[in-house]
Amino acid sequence: AIVGTLLNIDGAINRVAEAVENRFKKEGEKASLAEGLVSATLLFCVGAMTINGSLNAGITGDNSLLYTKSLLDLFSSSMLAASLGIGVLFAAAFVLGFQGLLVLCAGFLAPVLTASAIAEMTCVGSLIIIALGTNIIGITKIKIANYLPAIAMAPILCWLVTLPVFQV
Repeated sequence: AIVGTLLNIDGAINRVAEAVENRFKKEGEKASLAEGLVSATLLFCVGAMTINGSLNAGITGDNSLLYTKSLLDLFSSSMLAASLGIGVLFAAAFVLGFQGLLVLCAGFLAPVLTASAIAEMTCVGSLIIIALGTNIIGITKIKIANYLPAIAMAPILCWLVTLPVFQV
């Protein structure tokens, strides 16, 4: 959260979303295109299936988890678009870019990605999804995007605790 706040990831994502909204929003629309874009992007990019599926596809070439995720995302995005509008459709580009980057980088990251590191990344992603859910239903106003660096830091912390300095 500290790294994300210092980098102002939430602000950057919101500026991009507002730029897309200014470009494509039609007069008289009630739903915020930016809110739909940001919510859908975060929902579809930080879950366990995104992380595990992309890493599995990149390391082993098995795309079955990503196929399953895409079918689930189809139904989720349909329901989400009913309440948040067309912005959910624009999230597809970000999801493609993020998952594609994970798949491409998985081979390079394989030595660092132990089972415990992947489990911790999955756990962090799940907590972010819970926080996003509380934002969507209006309970909280957490700047979710600022927590995204935690997903990348999880494998680093897992690696650090395996160093001899930390062994008892």
